[in-house]
Amino acid sequence: MDIIDTHCHVIAQDQNRYPWSPIGGKPSAWATSRPVTAEGMLARMDEAGIRQSVLVQATTAYGYRNSYVLDSVAVHPERLLAVGTFDPLTLDAPARLASAVDVRGLAGVRLFTSGSTVPTQGEWFAAPEADPFWHAAGELDVTVCLQMRLGAATGQLVDVLERFPTVRVLLDHIGYPDIAAGPERAGKEVAELAGHPGLYLKLTHRNLEPLHAAGERAIEFLTPVIESFGAGRIAWGSNLPAAEQPLTELVDLARTVLAPLPAAARQEIFAGTARRLYPSLAG
Repeated sequence: MDIIDTHCHVIAQDQNRYPWSPIGGKPSAWATSRPVTAEGMLARMDEAGIRQSVLVQATTAYGYRNSYVLDSVAVHPERLLAVGTFDPLTLDAPARLASAVDVRGLAGVRLFTSGSTVPTQGEWFAAPEADPFWHAAGELDVTVCLQMRLGAATGQLVDVLERFPTVRVLLDHIGYPDIAAGPERAGKEVAELAGHPGLYLKLTHRNLEPLHAAGERAIEFLTPVIESFGAGRIAWGSNLPAAEQPLTELVDLARTVLAPLPAAARQEIFAGTARRLYPSLAG
């Protein structure tokens, strides 16, 4: 099976060349305890049978400094793509985004509104001051990965999707739905967002682990989500090395949880959707 990893992180060994500036003021535990370089990621990809990967900026290490993911992709353009992190509220965000896309080959952008170093969910991504950034993302035809938690900020997400319907928004970790509390309820919560055609879902170990733990009840989540979105709007990502397991085990986890789905749906989730989100992968 053709596999593309849409969500992995890399950390350079040289902190002088690539200094840390984590969002939230402190690095994440995984960034300090189990970093993986770009070359190390390629070795793990080979071991796991992964053809290409999308390097998502390690925001909890580098913040808005995207140099390492961009430099890594410049060395290995046939295997890797770069998604950088931006602050959409700065006045020069549209110009910096355009330069990164046109000059450095940036394939996507990430907005980090909540996470291990930012426990409070931010709603700033939907503020009027961010509108020029969203317009630029649409004009540049880049995918925007949105790291957020569904719940209090879901209304802001819907607002952005309605105001910028041509922008592809990829919801990291599917917005952390509470699968453990109830797969069926979590599935319905996510399925309600499917009416926005610009929204895509990134399925990672954050979702797959509770789905695996749910056993036969996992289908209660998968059925409404896939019936509403379609497999063509869902993409798999490993989240290595934030995920502690080896990449081979993360691939096996996804295969196990998704085994009840038709082969065509699995192929979309493992590779087909990624190529639509990042057209340069088609080559």
